[in-house]
Amino acid sequence: MNKLRLSHRMRDLAQSDIRRMTLECERVGGVNLGQGICDLPTIPELKTGLARAVEENRSTYSRYDGIGELRTAVAERLSRKNGVSYDAEGEVVVSVGATGAFAMTMMALLDPGDEVILPEPFYGYHWNTIVAAGGTPVPVPMREPDFAVDMDALSAAVTSRTRAVVVCSPANPSGKVWTAEELDSLVPVLHEHDLWAVTDEIYEDILYDGRRHLSLASRPGARERTITVSGFSKTFSITGWRLGFAAAPAPMAAALGVLNDLFYVCAPTPLQYAVAEALTRVPASYYTELAAEYQVKRDQLVEVCERLGWKPRVPGGAYYLMTEPTGIKAASARELSDRILEQAQVASVPGSAFFADGGGETLVRFCFAKTRDDLDRACGLLEKAFA
Repeated sequence: MNKLRLSHRMRDLAQSDIRRMTLECERVGGVNLGQGICDLPTIPELKTGLARAVEENRSTYSRYDGIGELRTAVAERLSRKNGVSYDAEGEVVVSVGATGAFAMTMMALLDPGDEVILPEPFYGYHWNTIVAAGGTPVPVPMREPDFAVDMDALSAAVTSRTRAVVVCSPANPSGKVWTAEELDSLVPVLHEHDLWAVTDEIYEDILYDGRRHLSLASRPGARERTITVSGFSKTFSITGWRLGFAAAPAPMAAALGVLNDLFYVCAPTPLQYAVAEALTRVPASYYTELAAEYQVKRDQLVEVCERLGWKPRVPGGAYYLMTEPTGIKAASARELSDRILEQAQVASVPGSAFFADGGGETLVRFCFAKTRDDLDRACGLLEKAFA
């Protein structure tokens, strides 16, 4: 038998704790508050749009950067909602999920050994995608308890090998929402050191307590140095459809398009037509009600954690809650998550999955993008096990 020989990049990659906890949850038949599956019903506008695309045999390859209807809908939405103008013909690339857009961006930017600054706690897929592209992620801790950006620490982390800074807002896993002051203070750092900012704005419609989404590209002086990554999975609860996009200045968008063609050929064509239709038909009230519904769920889970004496970091956006369980003996965050699953049949993700160098060992992350019944059940199980 031949000995398995893998590439060097595989030496630093491993299956995420998010996936591991999902498998463990399935094993015990528990409630999965670990992975952001977002198992909510598909809205009618998407169903009818998809049915129409299939009926009309729109099942062949699309253009490598997406169908014109979807690129136009994305550009109009970015202009109307985020206050930043992109040309649908040449500055928007539809991708296989926001994850695909982020991967294309890293492949376009990085040579082996190049560095990317990653505010911490970070989304593990960002870290691993940087590694897979040959880069080196450089974590810069945000300040607890509200995960404020330490711009002095971020600036100090820049070296001659730094190529980009990742801005995830609203953030997975912390729910951090970057403020106007934080975004504006990043812009001169980008210019001074000739850096790109890569934004992950996939949760831009899920904000709480009156917050408003601010896109970095809309800030003065930022557009020419920003690659905006977002998508539709979270807004429309279609995580399995795998549709996202990148918006960037034309030369960068062209590079991303080459890679999108190479790795994916195109995003799924019928699904593109369905999302394009939904973006033009869904009323503004949908987005308001979406955020309001998630805020109710956030508050429910926060209240349970507070009653248990745990220490929740109340998120400003997205649909995750990082909390510090107390009274559970565990030597690590992984053991802590395992204990919660064992005793309450509720899955979480170890906080260490979102930190480098031993951070996050007292934290776990819950996802509350669940049906009301499932969230009620999970909250009841947690209180029964730990109250």
